[in-house]
Amino acid sequence: MIFRFLILLCLAGGPAAHAAERGTIVFLGDSLTAGYGLDNPAAEAYPALIQEKIDAAGLPWRTVNAGISGDTTAGGLRRIDWLLRQRIDILVLALGGNDGLRGVPPEETRRNLTGIIERVRTRYPDVRVVLAGMQMPVNMGDGYRDEFRRIYPELAAAHDCVLIPFLLEGIGGDPLFNQADLIHPTAEGQRVIASHVWAVLAPLL
Repeated sequence: MIFRFLILLCLAGGPAAHAAERGTIVFLGDSLTAGYGLDNPAAEAYPALIQEKIDAAGLPWRTVNAGISGDTTAGGLRRIDWLLRQRIDILVLALGGNDGLRGVPPEETRRNLTGIIERVRTRYPDVRVVLAGMQMPVNMGDGYRDEFRRIYPELAAAHDCVLIPFLLEGIGGDPLFNQADLIHPTAEGQRVIASHVWAVLAPLL
């Protein structure tokens, strides 16, 4: 897959000049991060758009898109040790959407996200963690939706993470910003996500 290649390239140092002198931002996510369904995910997914903003501002940071379509918090926990082979200065943790759509118990999702945060902080104590919140559609039921929604602000408070309340704020389910499945953002939707993420991320840089 192209994203596995890109991640390997970045882990190896990649083509970016003076990569060792730059801070590293890793985006650990699912299809929303990977850019599923876009014509050119490597350029149109929101981590790439964040890199454009970084470069335009002349900031010494590089982004690594570690998004894999279909991934869950359990999958992220399984592969985090591999990602930790490179230094991570900022982790943007954007997993959980697939957990919710599959009806995974919220406490399991919470445990997996906690495990990811703790492993990253054990390896890199100074890492900043940005936690991207997710919400479930109405067909999942009010009880499940409410319990799932609470995961992210509660984890952010408990583990000193910077919170993005809802990654898909303003575009979730909107046909103007999503592909035909009303789940995966179009290129325009990705630009909206990038704006949300940048508003939270920029002060950390």
